[in-house]
Amino acid sequence: MANEVKDLAKLRNIGIIAHIDAGKTTTTEAILYRTGLKHKISLVKGDDGGATTDWMEQERERGITITSAAVTAYWKGHKINIIDTPGHIDFTAEVERSLRVLDGAVVVFDGKMGVEAQSETVWRQATKYGVPRICFVNKINQIGGDFYKSLDSIHKRLSKNAIAIHLPIGFEKDVCGVVDLVDMKAYTYKDYADKELTVGEIPADMLEKAKNARSMLIEEAVQADEALMDKFFNQGEEAITEVELKTALRKRLLDGDFYLVTGGDGRGVIVEKVLDLVADYLPSPLDRDQGQTIGVDPKTGNQVVRKASDSEPLTALAFKIAADPFVGKLVFIRVYSGKLTSGSTVLNATTGDKERVGRIVRMFADKREEISEIAAGDIAAVVGLKDVTTGTTICDPAHPIHLEEISFPDPPVSIAVEPKTKSDQEKMGLGLSKLAEEDPTFRVHTDEETGQTIISGMGELHLEIIIDRLKKEHNVEANTGAPQVAYRETIRGTAEAQGKHIKQSGGRGQYGDVWIKFEPNEVGKGFEFIDQIKGGVVPQEYRKPVQQGVEETLAGGVIAGYPVVDVKATLYDGSYHDVDSSELAFKLAGSLATREGIKRAQPVLLEPVMKLEVTTPEEFMGDVIGDINSRRGRIDSMEDLTGGAKLIKAFCPLANLFGYTSDLRSMSQGRAVSSMEIFGYEEVPPNVAQEVIEKRNAE
Repeated sequence: MANEVKDLAKLRNIGIIAHIDAGKTTTTEAILYRTGLKHKISLVKGDDGGATTDWMEQERERGITITSAAVTAYWKGHKINIIDTPGHIDFTAEVERSLRVLDGAVVVFDGKMGVEAQSETVWRQATKYGVPRICFVNKINQIGGDFYKSLDSIHKRLSKNAIAIHLPIGFEKDVCGVVDLVDMKAYTYKDYADKELTVGEIPADMLEKAKNARSMLIEEAVQADEALMDKFFNQGEEAITEVELKTALRKRLLDGDFYLVTGGDGRGVIVEKVLDLVADYLPSPLDRDQGQTIGVDPKTGNQVVRKASDSEPLTALAFKIAADPFVGKLVFIRVYSGKLTSGSTVLNATTGDKERVGRIVRMFADKREEISEIAAGDIAAVVGLKDVTTGTTICDPAHPIHLEEISFPDPPVSIAVEPKTKSDQEKMGLGLSKLAEEDPTFRVHTDEETGQTIISGMGELHLEIIIDRLKKEHNVEANTGAPQVAYRETIRGTAEAQGKHIKQSGGRGQYGDVWIKFEPNEVGKGFEFIDQIKGGVVPQEYRKPVQQGVEETLAGGVIAGYPVVDVKATLYDGSYHDVDSSELAFKLAGSLATREGIKRAQPVLLEPVMKLEVTTPEEFMGDVIGDINSRRGRIDSMEDLTGGAKLIKAFCPLANLFGYTSDLRSMSQGRAVSSMEIFGYEEVPPNVAQEVIEKRNAE
């Protein structure tokens, strides 16, 4: 391992993010090779499927990244913590929790495809967390690869503020380097496996194009600084020095709405130019939020500020849990301030309990190097923390702080699962709970009516991987049912209802009486309870139980047993009895009012709808569109791609997309590909809703 870099300004915490198959893992492999951490570049697929960051058996079998993996590399005096993230929508939570703790990102695009569906998703996630990023257009050396078309698609679908800092030399198979628009030199190679880049003059046929592109780059850069802008207008672009240009570009990039773009072959020596961009332009922990982290004191609720310094009290966030077969539970930690040392006692700010730190390890994908401490700004993994989950804040017991937790979407797909042998029942339960601890988008529960174990995930592939891991990591063979959709219920109208619970059974009775108004809430706002009781018609101590009764009834559904969402409930009247009223009676009254009120308020069924993108040769386009229409899908748009391919964008109910990948392969002779992500929930047509309700009631 290289000497540790102590200067925080030289530390980079970055993610490699992209659509599936854009070349993230291959680019990461090339970075590890070029920084001296590997003696060769392993392939992602095939017999040599030994990519460092795709270390899980399921990843190597399928040639895809499933779980984010952390590695540390060193480049020109900089220490770079790299997290290679999955590109498949089913594992998007891995991207979400990684971006929560990273300072910068490299977004990889497939140069043959440009911006794809998941490219947009990871871009939105990076924007959500304010992560500055650079863009790497990969595979431009392959047939159909085109840097300029990809850049144009970035402008159309992501941001107009993505500006080339390098221009590729050559086209498709003749790509042999880049022109650097900052120092106006050509960096070339004969073969992607070259040991180093050759620095020389810009090819004559590119000189004019490079000058124009540099002018555009300078015009964008000087907007970062008024004095520099004045200099540019008064003296011209020739007066702007390289140092001034780099400083201004970095300032613009750190502001979060400006992006630098380069391109090349992600396997090759050209990734050294990507590393230069990471070192020169992406932020250090001192650059993000002025080197400060803001949280709240869990006792007082007051805001607390921590600086990115070893001398500050410890503040850290657990962003990933992994089960390691050799050391047990591994907790990946980003330290924002102070130091985390092995053997120390820390406060779990989420639970309020103290825990002891065991070993600390620097991760190299699935390999480890033991270290004694993690300093401010750094990322490593800890062994020995028991009650820590994804999003837990870990801090100095004498200086408590609670950081904002990481939120994840509810999983839309469920299946019933049972062990093949009764003796494996307990093993299956333990295995599933361990997998759920690692993955916050994987949920397990027991259906109280049927006694079945129900597992929920982000898609068919997600659950397929879970079942495979259950078999290979926990030695449990399981049978599964057909996938089920996570429907929701809501209301379109307004209704008032009385809930009155009276019971006399000798001795003290039960009495609870409430009037509640139910109305739709804003989409995505969830449940809201409003207390409008005037006077003491319902005493204060009984109003919370009323809310509990409403919430529990909504969670169990009213028309089909699915959770009711986006409802506002206003408690405005009622009555009580001095002797017979109780918390239980008012809870039951709240439940009765909810059942009656929701039924009267025009209840409807909602279903998850997917944003679907299909890339197909033109000859199969008619069949693909016809099939989407038959699945209750609606076509949004169609675009022409290079090589005569068509891109079809559509929205389609998840219920009609199970098995779609296989069906698409069959109808296109294996030549069409698709990707999908959840778009939101929409009302189910009445005829379909009736079928779902009848089937659910029958179950």
